[in-house]
Amino acid sequence: MSDKVLHISDDDFQNEVVNSDKPVLVDFWANWCGPCKMIGPFIEELAEEMDNVKFVKIDIDKNSEYAAKLGVMSIPNLILYKDGAIINRQVGALPKNELKAFIENSIN
Repeated sequence: MSDKVLHISDDDFQNEVVNSDKPVLVDFWANWCGPCKMIGPFIEELAEEMDNVKFVKIDIDKNSEYAAKLGVMSIPNLILYKDGAIINRQVGALPKNELKAFIENSIN
């Protein structure tokens, strides 16, 4: 498991995501979610490859506050933040190359 992907809680969200000085990809996921497990390794790999983006994961079973606030109804739910604001979101799993393109096209 990559040490570049932060596992955060609702308590960390403001500091790690909203106040971040670089774009943040937030992966709302759960342990029982098959597609979440499928994209997990892609997120780990992209975190190693993309130093200009912060990658965080938040387990919706343990941390439901921000999932509810942000209207997360289906997972995986990837929300991209830049300068404290949501700039894009993706619901459902993507292949690694499409996930990378989603991030790059959103932040550039």
